[in-house]
Amino acid sequence: MLARLGVFVLWMLHFLPLRVLAAIGNGIGGLLYPLAAERRNVGAVNLRLCFPEMSDAAREQVLRNHFRMFARGLFERGILWWSSAEHIRRLIRVEGMEYFEAIKGRPAILLTPHFVGMDIGGQWVAQHTDTVCMYSKQKDRFLTELLLQKRSRFGRQRLYSRQQGLRPILKGMREGMPFIYPPDQDQGVEDGAFVPFFGVPAATITSVPRIARITGAKIVACITRLLPDGAGYVLTFYPAWENYPSGDDIADARRMNEFIEDRVREMPEQYFWLHKRFKTRPPGTQKLY
Repeated sequence: MLARLGVFVLWMLHFLPLRVLAAIGNGIGGLLYPLAAERRNVGAVNLRLCFPEMSDAAREQVLRNHFRMFARGLFERGILWWSSAEHIRRLIRVEGMEYFEAIKGRPAILLTPHFVGMDIGGQWVAQHTDTVCMYSKQKDRFLTELLLQKRSRFGRQRLYSRQQGLRPILKGMREGMPFIYPPDQDQGVEDGAFVPFFGVPAATITSVPRIARITGAKIVACITRLLPDGAGYVLTFYPAWENYPSGDDIADARRMNEFIEDRVREMPEQYFWLHKRFKTRPPGTQKLY
């Protein structure tokens, strides 16, 4: 019942101008900061690990700003779910379009790290090409079905649960559909290894180079930035990585983490700090959360 009420609120709010939605998101995020103690602690631990050179006050300000950005991303999602394709495109400025055009119709992995604007970029991509991607099942079946419906509202997107494995993903890639892949959350080390992220050992997937090797895929990162005061969004595509995969999966995973680190430094308040990125620890080390 609560989930349906929340969706109804998002539907009502999506009629508002973006600048008003942004102001609402900023306000709600500011209110959530003192209330969400558990997630605030997770964010504080992550920022302390990743930015030890920052003062406590500076890290706290980044985290406060992140709560505002996180809430903005939530409230502005209604635009993605119910607004017209034309309206969504008008809000997004694209940089590096040539890098996106170069991989259309070819096996490719679109790396989409967990910045708050991730889904905005994904909707733009879905309007311009058919893709394959994975999704995680939600505890509420209603939310799972809603997310699947809204993420596939443009084109012929193929969405597969993590339980279905990589086989259908590889099939779609061989048909020329780019794989939208968020590679930067802790999924254990069964399919990965401990690789430094901001100098801290982090469970990092090593499947990106393996998939690239199997399919001949190009790796193109795409990151979306929310502009201040509801001025819209900037979706940036980056040049395809050269000499990738290198044959050394650990080195390739480190290269991926270093790329994400550089983007985080550009806009630290927009990275998803509320995830327990360092939950899985190397043997013999203490828990961080």
